Amino acid sequence: MKCNKLRVYLSRMHFAQEDIGGELIIRAYGEGVVTIGEKQYRRSIILTRERLIADWRPQRPEQLSAADFDVVRAQHPDILLLGTGSGIHFPSPALTAALLQAGIGVEVMDTAAACRTYNILFAEQRNVAAALLLG
Repeated sequence: MKCNKLRVYLSRMHFAQEDIGGELIIRAYGEGVVTIGEKQYRRSIILTRERLIADWRPQRPEQLSAADFDVVRAQHPDILLLGTGSGIHFPSPALTAALLQAGIGVEVMDTAAACRTYNILFAEQRNVAAALLLG
């Protein structure tokens, strides 16, 4: 019984820091769900310091296309954190080439790590975007 409780606890992370300011910080992440402000999202999203784009088309890494990153490029972040679900799945370099040509750095990590890193960079006032695959 203790083991099951521990698994449930570990499957959902709560971020304690509430004093970063702004509504567009990640409050919690669990498998397939992210909480931003008071709202939960169960479909992939793009998040920047100023904007949340809900229902981003791809839900899994294999669904990514170069066109999916056009909306990120239009936000002009310095860095994109690509959260690829429960594991790290590197997209083909051809898919992110336009971002790199625009001077946008791309970091690929699992979605939990992308959520944590986004909050840290947000708190540092960095011009960051997170594209979080939740499917």
